[in-house]
Amino acid sequence: MTWHNLTGEEALRRLHSDGRQGLSEAQAKERLARYGPNRLAAKKPKGLLRRFLAQFQDFMVLVLLAAAGVSFVISRIRGDGDFIDSIIILAIVFVNALVGMIQESRAEKAIEALEKLSTPHAHVVRGGKLRRVESDRLVPGDLVQLETGDLVPADIRILRSQSCRAEESALTGESLPAAKDGGAVVPEEATVGDRKNMLFSGSSVVDGRAFGVVVATGMQTQMGRIAGMIAHEEAPQTPLQKKLARTGKVLGLAALGICGVIFALGLFQSIEPLEMFMISVSLAVAAIPEGLPAVVTIVLAMGVRRMAARRAIVRRLPAVETLGSASVICSDKTGTLTQNRMTVTKLGDGSAFLPLSGKQAQELLELASLCTNCRTEEGRVVGEPTEAALCTACQVPKEALEARWPREGEIPFSSARKRMATFHRRPGGGYRVIVKGAPDLLVERCSRLRTAAGEFPLTPAWREKLRRMNESMAGEALRVLGVAFRDTDTLPKGEEAETGLTFCGLVGMMDPPRTEAARAVKLCRGAGIRPVMITGDHGATAAAIAKQLGILRKNGKLLTGRQLDAMDSRTLEGEVSACDVFARVSPEHKVRIVRALQAQGQVVAMTGDGVNDAPALRAADIGCAMGKGGTDVARAAADMVLTDDNFSTIVSAVREGRGIYSNIRKTIHFLLSCNIGEILLVLAAFLLNLPTPLLAIQLLWVNLVTDSLPALALGAEPAEKDVMHRKPAPRDSGVFSGGLGASIVVEGCLIGALALLAYTIGRVFFDGPAQAPQVGRTMAFAVLSLSQVAHAFNMRSEHSLFSIGFFSNPKLNLAAAVCILLQVSVIAIPAAAALFRAVPLTGAQWAITASLSLSPVLWVELEKRLFRRQKAGKSRAL
Repeated sequence: MTWHNLTGEEALRRLHSDGRQGLSEAQAKERLARYGPNRLAAKKPKGLLRRFLAQFQDFMVLVLLAAAGVSFVISRIRGDGDFIDSIIILAIVFVNALVGMIQESRAEKAIEALEKLSTPHAHVVRGGKLRRVESDRLVPGDLVQLETGDLVPADIRILRSQSCRAEESALTGESLPAAKDGGAVVPEEATVGDRKNMLFSGSSVVDGRAFGVVVATGMQTQMGRIAGMIAHEEAPQTPLQKKLARTGKVLGLAALGICGVIFALGLFQSIEPLEMFMISVSLAVAAIPEGLPAVVTIVLAMGVRRMAARRAIVRRLPAVETLGSASVICSDKTGTLTQNRMTVTKLGDGSAFLPLSGKQAQELLELASLCTNCRTEEGRVVGEPTEAALCTACQVPKEALEARWPREGEIPFSSARKRMATFHRRPGGGYRVIVKGAPDLLVERCSRLRTAAGEFPLTPAWREKLRRMNESMAGEALRVLGVAFRDTDTLPKGEEAETGLTFCGLVGMMDPPRTEAARAVKLCRGAGIRPVMITGDHGATAAAIAKQLGILRKNGKLLTGRQLDAMDSRTLEGEVSACDVFARVSPEHKVRIVRALQAQGQVVAMTGDGVNDAPALRAADIGCAMGKGGTDVARAAADMVLTDDNFSTIVSAVREGRGIYSNIRKTIHFLLSCNIGEILLVLAAFLLNLPTPLLAIQLLWVNLVTDSLPALALGAEPAEKDVMHRKPAPRDSGVFSGGLGASIVVEGCLIGALALLAYTIGRVFFDGPAQAPQVGRTMAFAVLSLSQVAHAFNMRSEHSLFSIGFFSNPKLNLAAAVCILLQVSVIAIPAAAALFRAVPLTGAQWAITASLSLSPVLWVELEKRLFRRQKAGKSRAL
């Protein structure tokens, strides 16, 4: 229903409501049952069971479950009752799912604390009586009374209004309030911002008053329709999810391939099929880093806690890393980069610009403040933003001014007149008329000019100076008002009151940038991140703010919504990389811009606080909403909520995200190099026709204990000092990019070779040729485990371990100590040794084991030194 295209009487008639009595309580109750509560439809939250089961969708987890099943079947066929392998695999999968479920539930509970109704109460006429009711009890047909400062609880067709203006930036992106007129009938095709006879849910009345009838509630409001758009935007996978998914599939297929090859070779050599199958499964288990899903989940969870301490609440666990990979941050202007508060920034009288604190400036601001309808409540100026800016800039409270200059009348502002006039009694007798409005029209009504040098006739030369000054201020994207006055002995009436005025000066205002935003933008550029402004505001205003903040570069472009409409998707993709500012855009435009950037391979972060930001927040790789000033719709669409509404918090989040991504790469590096060592140890022994160097339970022990604990500690590694001087990880970069894959293979071969050497020494020198390789197997078990603990210290930094401090990560020190203690215990304690089929080692055997286990530290230190020299050589060549 196009309510704006109907008269007020027609709207009441169609809603079956009385324009004076409103609805009866019985009617309201019946309509509430029919239309439902006046709130946005919330997605049904996932239950704990659904959250828990969702954790089992990972490919690696599914392969592990299959391995556990195969191991269980083999044990049943053998009839030996040895289900340890199956139990341990299932245990790690269960713990991983439990951790993921708990962390996601905690994130949702944290965001619930921010989600409050924007309009908790409303003043409604029911049964002819004005009463205060909860806003979610409103129904279509209710009559609502709104005063200055009230929040609009639903979509309302205005029936009567008096100087009403509404702040609708959350819906339209406009900084300035929209004038409202209940008597108007607006064309059916009018945009939301042009529907002057409507008030919309989520907006607020900043001036005047209005009385109207509710025409839409809940999801049928404009806010609800935009919220409905979000349902059609699929939340994209984060870069981390995509990379881990690819890694999981590669590892799973590799594991299955190893199983197949080894099983076929065993059958070819006439080895008993059941035994051969168990060996193959053990190798597959070694090939898959069982701890990786749990470790990555916990590393992300630690990041969530750290980011919450920095006032950024993450709603989806994998989104922690995404902001660290962001290459473009698209930010709304109003309320995100700016303060969403009009402020006087410049004054002029035609002869010169005035300091804001001088005597002449104070006189000008007192006149302007008197010609407003603001009021002071609890020390805060309340009213229309432009007028509030004038009263705030004036150092004398408006109530004190009006005590000296009592108001006797007013000619309200209108869009046709473009000015407002107030009449005041002078302290010495007589009256003063004060007029403020559009400077070019106001000057035409003036005959004199007041400057610092005195009053002069307003000659054509002075008029030209005022015109140039007005244009200069407007060119800086300031909203400029002229202020004039006239003293009379009698109270004037009508248009005559606004003639023969003395022009006092020009007042320039703007919605200023946040003080910390410019520094945050600079830090983003230093980190290789391109900031982009996307706003519904005018191009000149957007460009001025963007230049002040450093967003609009010298060669940067500005595109408007009209220009975007003329472009197809391919043309936009070609233009978007050179455009720093997008102005006068709609929610649909924002989504197109985000998708065009993503098509260019960018990882896009979108920040915003208004309802109009929500679809783009959802479409972006990560959406960041404001927690204080943001709307419920924006917060629900976002992946992350900034609780302090501070743009600079994004920079802290970027740093944290990059540190987390780096730590995840370290854990993957560590776990895969260790697992490759295990694979090579078992595979080499098989190809050399040697007895199995490790048993399945020993492999699982290494994977799930001495692998996972150091990996978790690596996840707590502090971000390196130069993390914000690196370029973001490209969208299409793999987990193994930057030479990581080669390092994993080389270091894995080293660990496998050391364990095989320990196995050979133990078997040849301590076991005897005819005996089972108990000492050799135990030494291989110990070296494989302890060398991985030592290798964890190599992963801490790309720089030398000795330059950052060997023991500067207390969590890793503790993890290493626990792992060493556990590994020694399962060998030295008889009961544990029996469970793990190991034997006690002598002092000499432990000395050999320790020497071999420390070798990876020396090897990787040499590798780092060679890498640094190679990198330095390339830099000199460039």
